Amino acid sequence: MQKLMRKLKEFFQKGDLLLLLLCLVTSVYGIVIIASATNYMGSGGYILRQLLALLLGIVCYIAFTLLDVDIFAERWHLLFLFNVLFLLLLVPFGIEGTTGNRSWISFPFLPFNIQPAELCKIPFIIILAKTMQTNQRKLSAPRSILQLGFQVAFIVLLILVLSKDAGVALVYVFIFLVMAFVGGVKLRWFLAGFAAAGAAAPLAWKYLMRDDQKNRIAMVFDPTIDPEGTSVRWHTKQSMLSLNNGGLTGQGLFHGARTQAGSLANDHTDFIFSAIGEELGMLGALFTLLLLTAIIVRCVYVGLKTKNYMNRLICIGIAAMLVFQVAINVGMCVGSFPVIGLTLPFISYGGSSLVTMYLAMGVVSGIHMRPQPDSENRYISPRYE
Repeated sequence: MQKLMRKLKEFFQKGDLLLLLLCLVTSVYGIVIIASATNYMGSGGYILRQLLALLLGIVCYIAFTLLDVDIFAERWHLLFLFNVLFLLLLVPFGIEGTTGNRSWISFPFLPFNIQPAELCKIPFIIILAKTMQTNQRKLSAPRSILQLGFQVAFIVLLILVLSKDAGVALVYVFIFLVMAFVGGVKLRWFLAGFAAAGAAAPLAWKYLMRDDQKNRIAMVFDPTIDPEGTSVRWHTKQSMLSLNNGGLTGQGLFHGARTQAGSLANDHTDFIFSAIGEELGMLGALFTLLLLTAIIVRCVYVGLKTKNYMNRLICIGIAAMLVFQVAINVGMCVGSFPVIGLTLPFISYGGSSLVTMYLAMGVVSGIHMRPQPDSENRYISPRYE
């Protein structure tokens, strides 16, 4: 007990309490929005499950602040194995959602389902950062690029094959691209990768993508596809109608006409930003983005403050994860991106997502608590060697 109290005292003295406060304010704000968005179908169960996830998230935040991320990074092989085995649980225990993705695992002893691909993001970021640190002085060598490419491609393909969740898979790709750029991978490899992706895109479009997936992408650029919003554009149309209803100040919490009538599908998950826009207006939407931006900026600040190359990459990878999910989610709601089923971090309903976010923030808080590197592990930018 005394050891635990000493650890808690250390957390409150050295942990990133500002980041925790930002997360708590955003999460509680999100629970209020969830209560309103689920009011028409009985919000009690949703609120209880989200509160339980929040409490578990706080425990994860404290625990991962006190645990040195180097302990996990040194065992990156085990982290990689954990990710693979965790994703493979989708084969016997996976359940299919309304979108056709087999992304969730349901256990009777938990009050919420688990999305393995969400929880695997943090080990993925640590694995990449450790690999880049190990190959720091030869990061742009073909062998290093192949190693990084294998780690990313294997996990992304595993997610696509097992869960068919392209949205989450894209998050992993974006995290890798940002970490590789910040880490110092030379520009020629990015150009080569984009060229290869461009060459493979027509084949993927023709042979791998379903018609509904093609239409969801094409509708962003072609307004003649489902102009009435009765099929592939239905979610986007309902989202835009809700946002238009809100105006500047909104119709008020628990008073949004479309939100309270249940006209906006998934208004507590994928389209919660539209519910915010209808009930709290443009000002509420801007406030939401301000909260999320503050969390992202804090992650970047901690990353820039540390002199440890690996820890810097971890913070940047976590910030990239948040940036991509916020941008895509908001873009889906306003019709700028295809609907690919990404939730709004800290705000959308979902236990796996919320716990993952707090776990990630705990890692950042731990880096904030230990900003100084060992003498042989100083930050070096391979790009400028």
